[in-house]
Amino acid sequence: MSPDYSFGYTFHGYTATILVVVSSFIGFVFSAYQAWILSKISLHPDQDEKGQTEHGRAPNVDQPTHEDSKGDTALVTQNKESHIPDDGKTVYDRIEHITTAIRTGANAFLKREYAYLAVFALVFSVVIIVVIGVGDSWQSAAFTFIAFNTGAITSIACGFLGMQIATYANGRVAVSALKGWGPAFVTSFRAGIVMGFCLVSLGLLMLYIITNWFRLYYDNIYNDAEQARHMFEAVAGYGLGGSSIALFGRVGGGIYTKAADVGADLCGKLEFNIPEDDPRNPATIADNVGDNVGDIAGMGADLFGSLAEATCACMVIASESSDLHTEWAFLVFPMIVMAVGICTCLVTSFAATHIWVVSSKADIEPSLKRQILISTILMTPVAFLLSWFILPETFEVSGKNQVKNWHVFFCIFVGLWSGLIIGYVTEYYTSNVYKPVQEVADSCKTGAATNIIYGLALGYQSAIVPALTLCICIYTGFSLAGMYGIATAALGILSTLPISLTIDAYGPICDNAGGIAEMAEMGKHIREITDALDAAGNTTAAIGKGFAIGSAALVSLALWGAFVTTAGLQSVDILRPFQFAGLLGGAMLPYWFSALTMKSVGKAAYGMVSEVRRQFTEHPEILEGKAYPDYGACVDISTKASLREMIAPGLLVILSPLAVGFFFGVECLSGMLAGALVSGVSMAISSANSGGAWDNAKKYIESGQHGGKGSDAHKAAVVGDTVGDPLKDTSGPSLNILIKLMAIISLVFARSFPSIGRGGWVYQWFYN
Repeated sequence: MSPDYSFGYTFHGYTATILVVVSSFIGFVFSAYQAWILSKISLHPDQDEKGQTEHGRAPNVDQPTHEDSKGDTALVTQNKESHIPDDGKTVYDRIEHITTAIRTGANAFLKREYAYLAVFALVFSVVIIVVIGVGDSWQSAAFTFIAFNTGAITSIACGFLGMQIATYANGRVAVSALKGWGPAFVTSFRAGIVMGFCLVSLGLLMLYIITNWFRLYYDNIYNDAEQARHMFEAVAGYGLGGSSIALFGRVGGGIYTKAADVGADLCGKLEFNIPEDDPRNPATIADNVGDNVGDIAGMGADLFGSLAEATCACMVIASESSDLHTEWAFLVFPMIVMAVGICTCLVTSFAATHIWVVSSKADIEPSLKRQILISTILMTPVAFLLSWFILPETFEVSGKNQVKNWHVFFCIFVGLWSGLIIGYVTEYYTSNVYKPVQEVADSCKTGAATNIIYGLALGYQSAIVPALTLCICIYTGFSLAGMYGIATAALGILSTLPISLTIDAYGPICDNAGGIAEMAEMGKHIREITDALDAAGNTTAAIGKGFAIGSAALVSLALWGAFVTTAGLQSVDILRPFQFAGLLGGAMLPYWFSALTMKSVGKAAYGMVSEVRRQFTEHPEILEGKAYPDYGACVDISTKASLREMIAPGLLVILSPLAVGFFFGVECLSGMLAGALVSGVSMAISSANSGGAWDNAKKYIESGQHGGKGSDAHKAAVVGDTVGDPLKDTSGPSLNILIKLMAIISLVFARSFPSIGRGGWVYQWFYN
């Protein structure tokens, strides 16, 4: 049969294509426009055509300036109290120099990391070809290979583009802080917009392209249900590629950033009593580089993986429906939802940049929270209209008959609003505006031990409402539309992903801006602005992690359901020995994974502390502000440690489902996936929120509470923050990738596991 180059589109099919392609194009244009606005902000405002700034002529070593009587910001340059050697540079020169150093370090790390990942992708591609080719079919192996590598390349591109805009914008946020709260906030928010909209548009468009490309071969999917299943199971390789790269990006970047952060805090703050991001600290550049490679590049790859897996899971389940595989628009419905979400979030963004303008410290967090609320409200009627006009009035899916299109809307609705609830609960437990974090700060008055106890308790407590919310979401989705309902609920959480990514990227960009302001000695008032932006950023980063974990739980469950169906299992009975053994083993994996990642941070931090201590001891002139430290040595320590230490946790996640599937069978594997999901979700939430609370408790004290900086309470808070760093930025956010990646690996290789529907090689030997 000759290929159907029209793709069998009906009116609905053409509508779907227009919505996806046009919305993606709009997202690209909008992000490019925001990038263009950022490019207009000069790192040298003193060199404009008038040679003037709003604060007068730019300072240099001969013209130090100070805070005037009106409280306007002064730029502190080289003087007798400076910690920077007399190098003849202006403040703006230093800002540009530091920004360049951060970007160079981040690019160097990503270049080396991506070289490792290229080798991994090559090896795993061979595994895909051989295992799926022998176990299923060579055609499926070839298309899965294409989808896997497309997803991997797109994931790398998303992380790299996010890192580029973050390192471009961080210095500009610091310069914008000279003009006040509003310009600094808008600059950082625009940078987040560039990342959020570009990433979602790119990920969605690439998925749509390969799906249409595969249609050239699978040209009878509307009449042949088996062909439709094979095609979309191959497309699921796109999500596998994205999450595989995201795992190493999150773990490697997380180890990098926390090794530098913990090392800088332990040696700089506690031993030598110098401020955070002090230019005398050799680890400060590595710390700022880590914010980008971990919280930007790693986070971007992570949430791209969520986008890819959620849409792939939904399409795999839809392809198994006798009613939904008959029409292109029905099959790609999840991509339509994500595409329209881009436009909805675009409208939402104007609330922060044009309607409710930030003019004081008190406006920052409400402005960011308002983004989540507005996007959720706007997306609700949009989801109803899409479900009503795109999907058939009644259809069968996931073994449920008489599923109505408005049932799917309610599935999206509960996911959408559960995301909002999880975000607000996360904000309550991690913002220093509310009682939980203030209690953690109060506990610092009696030492580090009570601080850690309170922080752990807060993290455990913070998992209650999100877990119950997900329970309601899962029950509602499954009751209305089976596993398809759960998959579309995950789409609901992710439908506002451009805005979620925007406020997530905002945090590390502001953190970098604060570091640059400190290292360039821009003045106390500038640091107050960047600290306030950063404190809000810690909360929004925690909210972003909450969104990622909540969506990961639903995506993983949907992928698990697709795996069970593909593997031919009629049910998963935990009273059977192999299923229960798998359940218990799976519940252990998040703990094993966290142990590996946290120990890796500890080992890398030990090397960092030793290097910082060595430089201070051998070169006392560094502490006197008479010589620059060797920043490159610390960057090199973090780079080598992260690349070395990311291998073991990554292999644990990738090899576990393959080993269990082949040796113990799909029944045992199904139990293992359920166990990892159940324990991983709560552990991820508690880890991320404990770390976020400790960080903001420290910033609460630094704002002047309980004695402020340098007090005993502050020292205790620094210890708690140091303990929480690997929890919130390495182990916690990586756990959501663990549960997703294990599930999608199981799905992609499901048809290749021996004795489908029964057991693996050990299982057969045991019973025979």
